[in-house]
Amino acid sequence: MRSLRHPGPPAAERVRAVPCRAHRLSLTLPAGSSVNEAVTGALAEAGFASGFAQLDGVAISPMRYVIPAPAPDEAHVAWYSDTRAPEGVVTVEKAAVVAGIRDGEPFIHCHGIWRAADGVRRAGHLLPHDSVVAHEARVEAWGIEGAAFVARDDPETNFKLFSAEVAAAGAAAREGGRPALACTVRPNGDISHTLEVACARNGIPEAAVHGVGSLIGVDFADGRHVPSYATEVMVASGRVAAGGAEASLDVALADMDGAVHEGVLLRGGNPVCVTFELLVVASAD
Repeated sequence: MRSLRHPGPPAAERVRAVPCRAHRLSLTLPAGSSVNEAVTGALAEAGFASGFAQLDGVAISPMRYVIPAPAPDEAHVAWYSDTRAPEGVVTVEKAAVVAGIRDGEPFIHCHGIWRAADGVRRAGHLLPHDSVVAHEARVEAWGIEGAAFVARDDPETNFKLFSAEVAAAGAAAREGGRPALACTVRPNGDISHTLEVACARNGIPEAAVHGVGSLIGVDFADGRHVPSYATEVMVASGRVAAGGAEASLDVALADMDGAVHEGVLLRGGNPVCVTFELLVVASAD
């Protein structure tokens, strides 16, 4: 399988899967707020510090984003492009957000596909503090209880990355929700197999999968191949089949040329580049 040598020593723990409960939410994002403030503020109002959201259909202006690029030195295996700033109102076609805490403040990690005024579809990594919600929007989300995504300095990759961690219970446990896993995956392991093992070890036989991350090139199940050694990926639709036997991940991504690619990943052929952050929600108790 493809692999990359990161600047630091490989961590012994290659995946963190923290059991938690996920609560389905519908959030209102106010116009005029940064995407970061809008999503994390709405989650906090619902009582959650970490979670996941879909930004499908949200209008953003200004929009600022980057795509993957070669690293300028040996401190990282890959880096980011210069900031891209399309004119006018940009409409998100689909985008995935993992929300958590960075440097003690609410923070999101967002990858997606969008269209600017010229109608061209583009994709990448949204800059959450520099992108602003243009019109009030309603989005679907999950809040998580019992786990949190917390950004930590990562010696292996030399990035500050979300880490799935156990979170202290609140004053009173919420009723309802679904069994779930907050997962963070380290480089070079196949993302599908990692998910399957995590679900099997945690007694989740069937689940929906949400998240964002990066892959070392991409092999699709239909035979297409993306050679870019760094990509920005969102899970558009993901499932682990009954019994935990097979993960199916339908993804969208930007490569290092800015091209948009979509499709179902080939199981066993897609190693993680820098990180993958996932919320795995059980289909039933």
